[in-house]
Amino acid sequence: MNSDIIIIGGGAAGAMAGVYASRYGSSVIIFEPNGKIGKKLAITGKGRCNVTNNCSDDELMRNIPVNSRFLYSAFSQYSVCDTMNFFEEAGVPLKTERGNRVFPVSDKASDIVSAIDSELRKNSVKILKKRVTDLIIDNGVCVGVKAEGKDYYSRSVLIATGGKSYPGTGSTGDGYALAVQAGHSITEIKPSLVPLVCNEKYCRDMMGLSLKNVTLNLFDRSKLIYHELGEMLFTHFGISGPLVLSASSHISEMEQNRYKIQIDLKPGLSLEQLDARIQRDFKENQNRIFGNSLGKLLPAKLVPVMVKLSGIPGETKVNSVTREQRINLGMIMKNFPLTVKGFRPVEEAIITSGGVNVREINPKTMESKLVSGLFFAGEVLDVDGYTGGFNLQIAFSTAYSAALNM
Repeated sequence: MNSDIIIIGGGAAGAMAGVYASRYGSSVIIFEPNGKIGKKLAITGKGRCNVTNNCSDDELMRNIPVNSRFLYSAFSQYSVCDTMNFFEEAGVPLKTERGNRVFPVSDKASDIVSAIDSELRKNSVKILKKRVTDLIIDNGVCVGVKAEGKDYYSRSVLIATGGKSYPGTGSTGDGYALAVQAGHSITEIKPSLVPLVCNEKYCRDMMGLSLKNVTLNLFDRSKLIYHELGEMLFTHFGISGPLVLSASSHISEMEQNRYKIQIDLKPGLSLEQLDARIQRDFKENQNRIFGNSLGKLLPAKLVPVMVKLSGIPGETKVNSVTREQRINLGMIMKNFPLTVKGFRPVEEAIITSGGVNVREINPKTMESKLVSGLFFAGEVLDVDGYTGGFNLQIAFSTAYSAALNM
């Protein structure tokens, strides 16, 4: 036997499982083709690393739209507080920001990676820069792996390879093939927490425009399926930003014109209050043309688009704008229209939706129900949460459960 435990993948889940398995006295080898742990972890949160979300258990479950009940036991064994305590005790002070998002005080994701790496070294965990190509299964028991032509044997094997998003960090989907080799089924793989492509050409006209404190409403045909206040960004292909990434996880099968988005640009004002504000601005600029009268109300890049959508000729004097035209203008500001055309490629997604079918995994131990000694943790499983630290908490909690039971 080469080690007690073999871990395939040195991302958030694999590395954390390595820490705890070694703390419990097991010898551990992590196979990581990058040669270094936490490559994807180092770029999360725009390089700041949103390690978890400092919220209640109920709130945590509400922010995991896919198979949250499967994670109940894992979260009970390893909570948000446990994650925060781990990093604080490892010498990384944390802070909680808007939306209960937890970051290192230093705003450096590298501090998070270094803390985990230091714990692995302290416990003599070996990291091999090799790609695992096959599992070694003997009479229904996983007893090791093949890596670059060589066999490595162990008591237990953990697949923690991540999904298919950000393939440059090592998430190339290898874990799915290994799971299938063991007889597991894989639910449909698609991007999640991903920017959206829109039909409207005016998105390109507003490229680079960031909107704060707006409300995004996502409709599946006529049914409202997502509603949230926050930030978003217009791009050359459509829209991105925190609101959009979270909304994307509610979109299932992409069909032409099925999903519509309405942006409330002024969520703090009722339609009546907004109309009063527009009237006030018009009164102050009554000799101006309509196209030059919205500068106080809207960002510059948005004004030409709003003028076009309103149907009011830009050269119209504001004192000639009718009440009906003005009310319609307010309605568009409260319901700015976008039509979802598709997802950006999975390579641009923060996480991958779909993965190893959780019905085939013991939720209390993360062990395969099909092959003894084979465990799973993190994004390779068919579980995913919204943006805000929830996916890293899934990785850490499932990793702990696996480590505890390997």
